[in-house]
Amino acid sequence: MHFDQKETANLITRMSGTDPKKCMKCGKCSASCPSFDEMEYHPHQFVSMVVKGDVERLLASKSITKCLTCFACVQRCPRGVEPANIIEAVRVTTLRQQGTCYLSPDDVPAIVDDQIPQQALVSAFRKYRK
Repeated sequence: MHFDQKETANLITRMSGTDPKKCMKCGKCSASCPSFDEMEYHPHQFVSMVVKGDVERLLASKSITKCLTCFACVQRCPRGVEPANIIEAVRVTTLRQQGTCYLSPDDVPAIVDDQIPQQALVSAFRKYRK
């Protein structure tokens, strides 16, 4: 099943459970993001691109795998937009369209160090596997 960009943006909006049109583009979400330097598109850009229906670039971006789902952006948003939920909806949409997993159990030892919390590993499997 393949949707056009506008239908995909509507699907992402419904999946996220938030209204991205409430965003006033203040940038507080992106300013509080600990992964800001790692992301091609930042939380406020995810929200803006979904509002515009320009989701094709988001679906192809590695930024969806860089989000830590720490919800700092959610806490900082003065309008309650919840950018992390939008990023998660984009991630799930990508996984459904590709039909593959981004991370396999065999990949884990190469990217894990001694300092990573166990919660991060569990979160990674939740985010990067179908």
